[in-house]
Amino acid sequence: MKYIILIGDGMSDHNLEALGGKTPLEFAKTPNMDAVVSNGAIGLFNSVPEGYPPGSDVANLSILGYDPSKYYTGRAPLEAANIGIDLAPADIAFRCNLVSLDGEGAETIMADYSAGHITTEEAAEIIKTLANDEELSNGGIRFHAGKSYRHLMVYPNGPVKLEATPPHDISDKVISPHLPKGEGADTIVALMERSRVVLKDHPVNIKRREAGKNTADSIWLWGNGKAPKMETYKERFGKSGAIISAVDLLNGIGVYAGLEVINVPGVTGYLDTNYTGKAEYAIEALKHHDFVCVHVEAPDEAGHQGLIKEKVQAIEEFDELVVGHILKKLSPFAPYRVMVITDHPTPVLLKTHTREAVPFALFESGDGISDAPTEVDLSITGQGFSEFSAKQSGVYVEEADDLIGDFFKN
Repeated sequence: MKYIILIGDGMSDHNLEALGGKTPLEFAKTPNMDAVVSNGAIGLFNSVPEGYPPGSDVANLSILGYDPSKYYTGRAPLEAANIGIDLAPADIAFRCNLVSLDGEGAETIMADYSAGHITTEEAAEIIKTLANDEELSNGGIRFHAGKSYRHLMVYPNGPVKLEATPPHDISDKVISPHLPKGEGADTIVALMERSRVVLKDHPVNIKRREAGKNTADSIWLWGNGKAPKMETYKERFGKSGAIISAVDLLNGIGVYAGLEVINVPGVTGYLDTNYTGKAEYAIEALKHHDFVCVHVEAPDEAGHQGLIKEKVQAIEEFDELVVGHILKKLSPFAPYRVMVITDHPTPVLLKTHTREAVPFALFESGDGISDAPTEVDLSITGQGFSEFSAKQSGVYVEEADDLIGDFFKN
């Protein structure tokens, strides 16, 4: 048996007047995900347990079968694993966003959590400057370049009990109520403020300003935590596996889970990502592994930016170029089992994550049946991959162990 999980990040949403009262999932043309539902089953999954923030870290740990109450220590340690950072027991990793801010003092606004989706090359120059600043590197603090706006800071013996808000949760909001709080907060805020001084006239920002682009005005520190202790998929399920994503977080989970992290050329995490490349690499990986997970970030990014048209486009491209492409090439691998799921809602009107349960759909090829699921006329069946269909099914899975346990059950 081969196993495939396809994750469309942030696809779930709320009903929108601009879409005739439909959600982006209901409005989008998704014949392949609909076919999985019509030939299999749909339900709701509680990806974010009570007491946890509705982040991609918690939600995707849950999807992959790692109960956050047992394994979650923070987002940044997971990302650190993917870029090869070995955390010492006393190290605290922080996610380090490059962000655009508007205004000064108490009225400063989070103008752009991604600094205009700054390029990885530009960001590397900025991170190098931050790492060489004596005040920012005091106490052995280290900065590590990641991709685009997403980077890491490692703070030896840094604060553990610190509440830090993700910057994508406060788009267009005044930042002062959302600055880090708790143990060591003054030090972390001081680092963020120092970065504004260092970056004000940075050459990269001067060029971006002249080009009319958003600038990297500051770092934003969050997602802090120590390295987690996780069992691998081989240890837990007796299966080898691979993960494909443009996001360090997902790949970091893969590292701790003992999965092969497959890097696909041209993946960006946005609408311009190499969808087909992800699908092709997934099919190739199935030749060598029992399990493959493919994660696509684009719907989530559109949600954070409040872009309805782009979110619908991202969902449709995920359906056609990833789900559809993979389903059409699964015949040689029968019997197989496919799960299509989203990790959390990212409503475009809120521009942030919410904690509602998310739709998931399962399809299994029959004994001796190697064809992909058959597309159906939804005007007749009334079924499809959507929040409403999942709720109407009456199927509700609350625990991470139950979802992955049923998926791997032979």
